[in-house]
Amino acid sequence: MWLERLRERLAAHGLLLLAAALLLLGLAGAGRLALPDAAGALVLLAVLAALLPAARAPHPSGSGDTAGPGLRAVQATVDALPEPCLVLDARAVVLHRNPEAREQFPGVRDGQPLSVSMRFPPLRAAVEAVRGGEAGQVVELHQTVPTETWHRVSVAPLAAAEGARLLIVTLRSLTDERRLDALRSDFVANASHELRTPLASLLGFIDTLLGPAAGDAAAREKFLGIMRTQAMRMSKLIDDLLSLSRIEMHQHVRPTSQVDIAGLLREVCEGLQTQARGAEVTLHLAVPPEPQPVIGERNELYEVFENLVDNAIKYGAEGGKVDVALAAGEGRLLVSVTDYGVGVEQAHVPRLTERFYRVDAESSRRKKGTGLGLAIVKHIVTRHRGSLSIKSRPGEGTRVEVQLPQ
Repeated sequence: MWLERLRERLAAHGLLLLAAALLLLGLAGAGRLALPDAAGALVLLAVLAALLPAARAPHPSGSGDTAGPGLRAVQATVDALPEPCLVLDARAVVLHRNPEAREQFPGVRDGQPLSVSMRFPPLRAAVEAVRGGEAGQVVELHQTVPTETWHRVSVAPLAAAEGARLLIVTLRSLTDERRLDALRSDFVANASHELRTPLASLLGFIDTLLGPAAGDAAAREKFLGIMRTQAMRMSKLIDDLLSLSRIEMHQHVRPTSQVDIAGLLREVCEGLQTQARGAEVTLHLAVPPEPQPVIGERNELYEVFENLVDNAIKYGAEGGKVDVALAAGEGRLLVSVTDYGVGVEQAHVPRLTERFYRVDAESSRRKKGTGLGLAIVKHIVTRHRGSLSIKSRPGEGTRVEVQLPQ
């Protein structure tokens, strides 16, 4: 046993002994030191090296050897948590991430200071406060890129078994709760505003049918037709509001299915051929013959292009045709829908995707528009990590482009 320890000690100080041996032999060769004296000095150095403890390599994080049983137990614990969790050392360097943290925060890396990958002043202040000896801190993080998310972050100190001071950072998502709160308030405000007019019309017609027009068959038939139109408008508005709410609830969750956009566009155009003929509009579709797959939700992407082609037919009918084209390149697909109608003023273009925004409110209502179509399109495209652009000039028509990553 003692021979094994001696070999370990000598191996740990091998470089030191080699340097000393070379120096002593050099002095002996130069005649400044007798050879027996040099040999004796070398033996003495070897004995001293064997008595000295072997040097220990510092831990890369600078907090000592925290890879022992204590840290392994902490890692096993945080790996079992259902929420993203990070383990930091005393210098706020990331030692470990549980699977949820690796999935939701891929930019965070082991061995890097947390401030490098998560540059949020409230989080940094909370970590510094706990490092300084204060009690656990709770802060809220609000991110807007790539999608809007909210997290409640808890930073707490933890003493490992080896005596090292660790920090535990837990992130709980508040995104669904915040979106639900916003959807409730938006629904009440928007629905009450948009439903007021058709409801007032229905009540007025009902009062008329119950009163002055009670025995007038012609008036009854006319008013019932108008009432049916108003009821259908309210039904369409509620359907669009519910669709928009559902999309916003899952906007931060990226789809995982695969969709053939070329085949999808063919279906959309075939489904709208009857409407196009009724509006005396010719639909031109230009897509490659081979499948063009993207990662996405089929029903949502169908809704995107159905909305865009439907808008082009309704609001660009004066141009007599609508072009739908698909082009692929540089890992992205570009779908364009172009009409040759009256177009819109440039001042209106940035606001076309706002909820209930209409360039001509009366014309939109006559064409059974709810003012939510492009808002739905924008949210779906954002969820698919794509981009939406609208170009329009008065008298030249409108071109809407959707780019989707492949």
